[in-house]
Amino acid sequence: MERSKALELVKEQLTEKRYVHTLGVTETAVNLAKAFGADVKKAELAAIFHDYAKFRPKEEMKQILMDEQEDGRLLQFHHELWHAPAGAILVRAEAGITDKEVLSAIRWHTTGRPKMTLLEKIIYLADYIEPGRSFPGVDDVRKLAEQNLNVAVLAAVKNSISFLMSKKQPVFPVTLETYNDLIQNGDDV
Repeated sequence: MERSKALELVKEQLTEKRYVHTLGVTETAVNLAKAFGADVKKAELAAIFHDYAKFRPKEEMKQILMDEQEDGRLLQFHHELWHAPAGAILVRAEAGITDKEVLSAIRWHTTGRPKMTLLEKIIYLADYIEPGRSFPGVDDVRKLAEQNLNVAVLAAVKNSISFLMSKKQPVFPVTLETYNDLIQNGDDV
């Protein structure tokens, strides 16, 4: 799918603010893909569609997750996590994107997962460090991303877990598994 067509489809689904965020994620993902040897077109496409389901009604996303037999634990956690797996399903169904790598990068961009692929890491990190983001620690992760993708992803996962813990929020088990995997098996971490 061409960039202009993808952006047109996504713009219909998002608020103006989230669309601007998506453009930032897309630019960041393309730059990371070039820097770390990933498929630039796949990175661009996954980044454009990463928040496709962000503003779908919670009940619709919940039903999609149940119908598609996604990890049932998701429904016990904050609904902010739902748009990624629901989005991957909707992007396949509504936009006709069938590339498994692209769909997987969309699917895992909020929680991460053990054994993340290069493309999954790029979309996870691009979403975290895009230029419009401003929160404690983001500049440090941006600097790390200039040198080492794995170290930057680990820092982003660690910061996300620390943030949730500071707010006394539960941490999705797969995110904890992602952290453990990066620590135990990550190259250059």
